[in-house]
Amino acid sequence: MRLTIVMPEPTSHKPRSFYAIGLSYKKADAVLRGKFSLDAISVEKLLNQAKTSGIEALFAISTCNRTELYGFAEHPFQLIQLLCNNTQGSLEAFQKVAYVHKGKEAVSHLFHVGTGIDSQILGDFEIIGQLKKGFALSKSLGLTNPFLERLCNSVIQASKRIKTETCISTGATSVAFASVQYILNHVMDVDRKHILLFGMGKIGRNTCENLVKHIDGPKITLINRTKDRAEKMAGKFNVEVRDYGELQAEIRKADVLIVATGAKTPTITEALVHTKKPLLILDLSIPKNVDASVGTVRGVKLVHLDELSQITDATLEERKKHLPQAHAIIGEIKGDFNEWLEMRKFAPVIKALKTKLKTMKDEELDNQSKKLNGFEPEHVDVVTNRIIHKITSRFANYLKESDIDTEESLALIQKIFQLEVNRA
Repeated sequence: MRLTIVMPEPTSHKPRSFYAIGLSYKKADAVLRGKFSLDAISVEKLLNQAKTSGIEALFAISTCNRTELYGFAEHPFQLIQLLCNNTQGSLEAFQKVAYVHKGKEAVSHLFHVGTGIDSQILGDFEIIGQLKKGFALSKSLGLTNPFLERLCNSVIQASKRIKTETCISTGATSVAFASVQYILNHVMDVDRKHILLFGMGKIGRNTCENLVKHIDGPKITLINRTKDRAEKMAGKFNVEVRDYGELQAEIRKADVLIVATGAKTPTITEALVHTKKPLLILDLSIPKNVDASVGTVRGVKLVHLDELSQITDATLEERKKHLPQAHAIIGEIKGDFNEWLEMRKFAPVIKALKTKLKTMKDEELDNQSKKLNGFEPEHVDVVTNRIIHKITSRFANYLKESDIDTEESLALIQKIFQLEVNRA
């Protein structure tokens, strides 16, 4: 169903709701995801704009598979506009492929994303690192609140438990590993081949590590625009480093070229590729960093990460068997979060009720101490405090029941006891 965005009416009194807005590999192809991708500078700029516009809490996730914003707004268009203003994406394109989740749906979506259930490769846990990084940045900018902090911590907890208590991460669970698996399945005598890895971002580093771990004896060469980053990686493994200026010459030598740069426009063009032998090119970048025309060069096979992610390995069905267990873990932790949320909703009222009852008690004790001889206020105080605790606990337990209207009940309690509730 196509998403239709209705422009909000200007208001300063409308309550804010929690939203998740964005797009992913499910409907948006790599080109479109590239238009909506956010680099580190763009994310910080977006967050500062959000803060200036009065948004209370917000964080962003932008990976090769998805770009999403999670936060509070009067209307989701506020978040959509922030995303479009800080990327090359348009509102029209967003409407065609994007999604907007609100309230409990947004909470569930973040649980599924953060635990790898919604990943392009089932069980890919690299996304949780992106979530932690996104939240940490927002927190450093003062753009979080207790709800968002509790929610993110709950998702992190669920991710840890799923990773340790289930086998959903068995096999190829990341783009980096899937690329190595593809090489193993499609390149003969890979241990004798020359593999060139261009780009030392997170995916590039992970790919390098997987190459060394799973392929015996290939010649691996690293090239990065910033050479010292490649040299740091080379220091961990027995691989070579070349200058960025040698890229074209190294491509001619390569049997496999893996591109994992973060450039906004293609860095590998047809003019760079001249080969007299078969060349497999894996483009792991979003936006695509290998120009489509390269795929027409004789002897070149060009594969993008979307194709890698569609590869079904022998362990995929086995991982799917553990989905019910993963969903059960999510359900348990999400239930704890929702209980905390409900408690947070009525805690100010219960606190105000307890204060009111204690005031009534103190007034009555003072009154009776003047009328009764031998009156012992200390003993009565102990008893009445216990009664007040039992009364407020009964109210709290009642409000936890799922079959009642919490909002209506809270309003009734406030009305009966004439409570002044401080919700700060």
